[in-house]
Amino acid sequence: MNRAFSPFVKSLFVAMLAVSGAASASAPAPAAKADPAKGATLYAEGDNARGIAACVSCHGAKGASTITVNPKLGGQGEAYIYKQLVAFTEPARAGTVMTAFAKALTDEEKKNIAAYLATEPTKAGAAKNKDTIELGKKIYRGGIAENRVPACASCHGPAGAGMPAAYPRVAGQHQDYTVATLKAFKADTRKTSAEMHAIAYRMSDKEIEAVADYMAGLK
Repeated sequence: MNRAFSPFVKSLFVAMLAVSGAASASAPAPAAKADPAKGATLYAEGDNARGIAACVSCHGAKGASTITVNPKLGGQGEAYIYKQLVAFTEPARAGTVMTAFAKALTDEEKKNIAAYLATEPTKAGAAKNKDTIELGKKIYRGGIAENRVPACASCHGPAGAGMPAAYPRVAGQHQDYTVATLKAFKADTRKTSAEMHAIAYRMSDKEIEAVADYMAGLK
């Protein structure tokens, strides 16, 4: 019985090897690892030939922006920065000053810049409004129960370090940038997070400003 079926079994085995080989040949090559060094060069120098301005001109050396409406990027999660650079090329964040730059970058360049910024230290900030610091602290740590606003710390962490890819680092961020971002979520002009739209929509401007100021002082 075994002898009678051996030619068939042999043929089947050969066929399986052929299919396996074809599948291996058609499998995509593994993605190249991001190169922080190349990201650092593009961040600092841009690319005039393609109309890409140096990121440093708006976001500061090593991502430590001194322009309060532009976010600090040093120490931000690599996956989160990459995700936002992609979002600028899509409807969710289209139409901003970043759209043209992000569209000019290749996917590899987006990843390189994100990898570079993630290696840089975060520049500390400070809370400025002593009259609202307790309100901001209360919202960040405990939310606003009556308006179904969860504690910011539940996603962004007790110290504001965030969770890579999903939630950004918010500690030390400029008040002006955070306020503008939360108000954009509230107005649904920034559409990268339905979750953040729902949360910001239930907050007053005073509450937004208070929690933004408190987050600026987190380290």
